[in-house]
Amino acid sequence: MPELPEVEITKFGIAPHITQRTIEGMIVRNPKLRWPIPSRLATQMVGRKVVEVTRRAKYLMLDTGSGSLIVHLGMTGSLRILTHNAPPNQHDHVDILFDNDVCLRYRDPRRFGCILWSRHPLRHRLLRNLGPEPLSDAFNGAFLYHAARRRPGPVKGMLMSSSVVSGIGNIYANEALFAAGIHPARCANRISIHRYHRLASEIKHLLRGAIEAGGTTLRDFRKADGKPGFFRFSLKIYGREGEPCPGCGRTIRRGTTQQRSNFYCSQCQK
Repeated sequence: MPELPEVEITKFGIAPHITQRTIEGMIVRNPKLRWPIPSRLATQMVGRKVVEVTRRAKYLMLDTGSGSLIVHLGMTGSLRILTHNAPPNQHDHVDILFDNDVCLRYRDPRRFGCILWSRHPLRHRLLRNLGPEPLSDAFNGAFLYHAARRRPGPVKGMLMSSSVVSGIGNIYANEALFAAGIHPARCANRISIHRYHRLASEIKHLLRGAIEAGGTTLRDFRKADGKPGFFRFSLKIYGREGEPCPGCGRTIRRGTTQQRSNFYCSQCQK
C-alpha cells in the first residue's frame, strides 16, 4: 500500500497542478528514503518544466522532456498539493515548489519510498523488467496461463511478482482471487486457462472500481487533496478474518504466502 489504483489516483490529483509548470525550487528535509536522494538533485531540478505526469506500475514519473523524476510512495507515502508557505509536519520530507505557488509535498512516515532522477526512466533498473500493466490489452487470461506454466508456486505469489504483472499488491490480489473463486495457495501451473480468463477479468474490474472509488485507505493513503479513498467499503475478504464469507457464510480464514497475509474462504475458493 499504496497499490496501482492509489498511484493512478495520485497521478490524476497532481497532474493538473504541475503539468506545464516550472520548478522554482526543491526542499529536501530528509534525504534518507529507501535510496538516498542525490545531494545535487535539488539544484538540478530548478528551471525544469514538468511536461507530463505518467505512471508505470506503482511508480510515478514527472517528465521534464530531458528526463524524469521517478517517485515511489513505498508503504506509507503520499503526495499532496499545497502552497509554498504551508508549514511542514514531521514526516514531510520533500517539497517541490512550482511557479504557480504550488508545493508538491512528499510525505512518508516509514521512508520506504524513493525520489530518483533518470534521463531514460523506462530503462531504469527499477522499471525496465516490469511486466505488463494489468489494465492493458496485453494482460489477459492467456497471458496469465502461459506465464504460469513455469511457476509451480502459489498463484498469489505470481500475481504479486512485478516481473509477471506490474502493480498488483496484496489487497487486490486477495480480492481478485476471491472474486475468481481461486484459492491463493493453489499452484499457479495447476489452474486452467478458463479460470485464468476469469481471474484476469476480475483483476481489471477490481482495479477500475478502486480507481473510480478513489482508492483504498486502510491506514496511511491519502489523495492529493488529503482526502481518503473509499474502496475499502467494497472489500469483500481482505482484512476480514473471522467474519462470515459474503458468498457462503463460512468463516473467512487467514494464511500467508511469501510472508504476506492471505484472506480466503475454503468453500468458495478452490
